[in-house]
Amino acid sequence: MSSGSRPRRVLAIDYGERRVGLAVSDPTGTIASPAGFIQRRPGKRPPITGIIQRGEELAVEGYVLGLPLDGEGAETPRSREVRMVAAELEKRTGLPTRLVDERYTTAAALRAIREMGGTTRGRKGDVDSLSATILLQHALGLP
Repeated sequence: MSSGSRPRRVLAIDYGERRVGLAVSDPTGTIASPAGFIQRRPGKRPPITGIIQRGEELAVEGYVLGLPLDGEGAETPRSREVRMVAAELEKRTGLPTRLVDERYTTAAALRAIREMGGTTRGRKGDVDSLSATILLQHALGLP
């Protein structure tokens, strides 16, 4: 996941308040694909076990988490939560985690859907998964 290392299958996580969007890379690190989402329950613990299970199903070798910063690039309450989730994922799995600025990924996903003539009505989970895909493309250095 760092420069100079061999490509790895990576799970990207767009960690939201209601849903956790997921995307996965191919083993060569050249394709990022949506991998669904996990519904969050308000007031409950972060769905770390569900994220780990999905990572195991997809045979990932690392994680990329979107870091939700504010418009000026400063930390937010959610970014602190994401840092905790990243640390816990690394602790429980022993796999590397990387935090990537996720500002504007949801806006880019919504724009892409509109440009294709689609609608987001009733498809919020799909939008979150597409946001994770855009995040992963950025993390992998893909156009």
